[in-house]
Amino acid sequence: MKTVKLQFENAEGLMLAARLEHPVDKLPTAYAIFAHCFTCTKNLLAVTNISRALTAKGIAVLRFDFTGLGESEGDFADTNFSGNVQDLVVAAKYLEQNYQAPEIIIGHSLGGAAVLMAAAEIPSLRAVVTIGAPADPPHVKKLFHSSLEEIEANGKAVVSLGGRPFTIKKQFVDDLEKNSLNSIIGEIRKPLLILHSPQDDTVGIKNAEKIYLAAHHPKSYISLDGADHLLSKKEDSLYVGDVIASWATRYIDLKVEKKELRTNHQVVVRNEKQHGLLSEIMANGHYMVADEPEDVGGTNLGGTPYDYLVAALGACTAMTIRLYANHKKIDLSEVKVHLTRAKRYAEDVGKGEAEGGQMEFIDREIELTGDLTQEQRERILQIADKCPVHKTLSHGLIVNSVLK
Repeated sequence: MKTVKLQFENAEGLMLAARLEHPVDKLPTAYAIFAHCFTCTKNLLAVTNISRALTAKGIAVLRFDFTGLGESEGDFADTNFSGNVQDLVVAAKYLEQNYQAPEIIIGHSLGGAAVLMAAAEIPSLRAVVTIGAPADPPHVKKLFHSSLEEIEANGKAVVSLGGRPFTIKKQFVDDLEKNSLNSIIGEIRKPLLILHSPQDDTVGIKNAEKIYLAAHHPKSYISLDGADHLLSKKEDSLYVGDVIASWATRYIDLKVEKKELRTNHQVVVRNEKQHGLLSEIMANGHYMVADEPEDVGGTNLGGTPYDYLVAALGACTAMTIRLYANHKKIDLSEVKVHLTRAKRYAEDVGKGEAEGGQMEFIDREIELTGDLTQEQRERILQIADKCPVHKTLSHGLIVNSVLK
């Protein structure tokens, strides 16, 4: 996903730092806003993974640091929950004025409670998502429960949250008490997806039940069994991203006419420094990722470039055989192409010692299922060699490279 750094001004005139994640081809079909957890920032790994799943579907994601956190201006001690809600409303207006009005809003932890409050003030929204969200803002007080007496007596206290010191003032605690979600949730009247882990020991699972019961249909609940509150395991945040992206297609029109595409190329591949070897691919509007195994420096989140090369031969072979069988009205119910790529010495494949060295070699085994004669099977094996990708690989091709 393409990351654009930007800033926008909140209601108090403070600049909030944000990142706008674009799909690979930079052609979003919809926009989403992500609200991070209490005292977290936009750069939390889980947020990045979820954003990537959405951009894969063509959804651009705006994630920003709330006032006083991360790279945003302001003093966290002077903020409150109501301010977070207004930051979200301002973020929505910024998108509407500069890009496109957001259709999806996603909130993690207290950010989830904030999106439930903000949803009523953002008319363009068509879908709302919460992840590990408290059913009421006051629930967050348990994070600094041992300091409540000091806050009440002195007006403030320094508490440790996530291993970092934060000053919590009495006005923050009082503001939490003023905001009740129960009635607000019932007024949202927009599709709602609730994701929560039964093992969440920061915000208990009962909160998900309360939100679900207060909401109107359409509403959905997904159990994140085994996940912790911060989705610290990569596989958990990737799963959450995939679920949200798939669910959102029910309510967001993600179709893009080919005439709108902003590139003349069939395939666009993007690699960003922070993702290592992981590369995103947009092939004629279809999203994929390529990677390498962990033992060679990758993260193993996708097939290798050679996997896709071999897969292209397999797919082309299967399609070519299918077209031939349909044309000849052959009873071929299924074709499977099994492929293995390997390097072998030239003399081992009949090329002679003169050429020397190793050569690339692909073993292709074709499995046919159906009522076929032996003659038909032999003919299909011959047809397989007429696959266009096979011809390209066998005859060679020229790659022209220029700087854009």
